[in-house]
Amino acid sequence: MRILSFIACILLLLTSLSFLRGAEWTYSGQTGQDYWSNKYPYCASPFQSPIDITSDLLRFSPALRPIEVRNYKLSSTEQLSLRNDGHSLQLSLPPTMYVSGLPNQFTAAQLHFHWGSSHRPTGSEHLVDSKQFAAELHIVHYNSDKYPDIKTAMDKSDGLAVLGVLIKIGDFNPAYEHIMRFINGAKNKNFKVQVPGFNIRELLPARLDEFYRYDGSLTTPPCFPSVLWTVFRNHVTISHQQYLALATSLFASSVQDPEVIPLNNNFRKPQPIDSRVVLVSFKEAELFVAVLLALFKSLC
Repeated sequence: MRILSFIACILLLLTSLSFLRGAEWTYSGQTGQDYWSNKYPYCASPFQSPIDITSDLLRFSPALRPIEVRNYKLSSTEQLSLRNDGHSLQLSLPPTMYVSGLPNQFTAAQLHFHWGSSHRPTGSEHLVDSKQFAAELHIVHYNSDKYPDIKTAMDKSDGLAVLGVLIKIGDFNPAYEHIMRFINGAKNKNFKVQVPGFNIRELLPARLDEFYRYDGSLTTPPCFPSVLWTVFRNHVTISHQQYLALATSLFASSVQDPEVIPLNNNFRKPQPIDSRVVLVSFKEAELFVAVLLALFKSLC
């Protein structure tokens, strides 16, 4: 145990030094995800996210409680900050929002998106039976029972909880339009715009009692293995036009940069499972059939 603790301390020190050097990262090229671990050692550590949630990993757990979102319905008088950080589109969330149904109370900090490109709408980070969705929403919370803020919680093994929502292209989604209609105000890196509060609950699927649960990590540097993941089983839809707003309106470059860099394909590829299982809150015949089929394929 002392050796493992020593290794963890070394990794944390190296990651902190990369912060001090102002290390940059991208999703492709010489600073892309294949090279993240050069400056962020945790990105090559076990228990990374995202993963491909395949049927053979699933284990039903009767102990899983339904996710309960609290104070997600925000007043339109509340102002939220929508920011382009050069890697994603991020919306700040007030500390009055939290989720229960987890081992601790987790307070909301922000939500952000991952997506593909205009010609390839496959940008979700999590896959389900190797199927990739058009985009994915992450609502990030920190363990407020134990830590005073997200910065303190970020590198702790029980520090974060993220709700993942898989997004398909389909019907127009009025809830997502609360964000999309302000997207041009965050066009370039470090641009931000104020967005009136709205009901964040409406960004989620109707059913919050059916989900996948596993221990994982941040999907961006520094890749701390500090996230309790809840990925909802049921997807939501946005229209093709709403998807294009994400895929074509934003830039990863600032207005001062000589090169204009589109902000798209901002998803990390699936990571090794590392002997993990994925707990599920639902128990249906189709789940067992899927598991049996997966076992049959592995034997043949």
